[in-house]
Parts: sequence; C-alpha cells; structure tokens
Amino acid sequence: MRKFHGAVITLFTLVCLLGAVRPAVAQSKMSARPAMSSKAAIEALEQRYLKAFNAKDVNAIMANYAPGSQLFVFDAVPPREYPSWESYKKDWESLFAAFPGPVKDTMSDLSITVVGPVAYAHHIETTHFTQKDGTGKELVIRVTDVFRKIGGKWLIVQEHVSFPVDIDSGKADLLSKP
Repeated sequence: MRKFHGAVITLFTLVCLLGAVRPAVAQSKMSARPAMSSKAAIEALEQRYLKAFNAKDVNAIMANYAPGSQLFVFDAVPPREYPSWESYKKDWESLFAAFPGPVKDTMSDLSITVVGPVAYAHHIETTHFTQKDGTGKELVIRVTDVFRKIGGKWLIVQEHVSFPVDIDSGKADLLSKP
C-alpha cells in the first residue's frame, strides 16, 4: 500500500510540475506574438494610409491618427507645426486643393519598432502630384511616425515630415535620393 501511495504522490507531483511549466512556456510564446501582431497592425495602418492618400480621401487618412490634441505633427510645409487632429486635417484638405488632379504615393524603406504600447517607424514617400495646370510634380519626403495603442488600436500620435536641405543654397532637396 505504501508503494501505491508513493507512486500516486510522485505522479501527482509530476503532473503539478508539468502544469506549472506549461503555462510558463505558453506565456513566453504568447509574449513574442503581440510584437509581431503589433508590427503587422502598423504595416496594415501604413497600407491603409497609402490607399487613402492615393484616393485623396482625407477622412480615411485621418482615421490613422490619434484624435484631438493627442496628435502633434511637424509637416514639411508651413505652418511649422500642427498641434491637433483638426489642424492636421485642414493641412491635408489644403494639399489636395492645391493639387486637384490625380496623385500617386508610394512608400519604401519602411522600418517599424514596437516597444510595448508605443512604436515608431520611418520611411520614404515618393509622391507624384498633378497641379492645377495639369503638369506633374514629384516630391520625395522622409517620414517618422510615433504610434500609441489607443482603445486597442494603433494610431499615429506624432509625425515628422521633412526634406533634406542643401546647406549652401538653403534650398530643400525635393527629390532626395540615397
């Protein structure tokens, strides 16, 4: 009888130990997944942004940005800063009014880093605009975005758009190439 009790206790101990180890293994696997799914969610956000830009859909563009004063943007065009969602939406409306024809925006060199509930990314955008007179204009910009998870959804909370500047002439390089 003692052998039976000893075997039951040993078996019970093993089951308990395996049960304790398994959740830890599952937990470590699960902790790796959120970073990957977050990165994929941010990549999807950037693709939605491109689709909305090419459709000139300001509301769809702005759906990628944090609401109200949670958003701050340094854009490449004056004024120097856009301290809210509402002010940045007006900037987009002005951009598309200035270029009423078709646009084509592409993105390259996208790099995303996720650190918990915050992420940052940078990329290059090449945009072909159609001016009022029908002529085309091409611009190449550098974009850095900071994202935060708000209400379970990744949104841009800070953006910096820029052109390299030639120090000697003081002029922006609108077609910068590596």
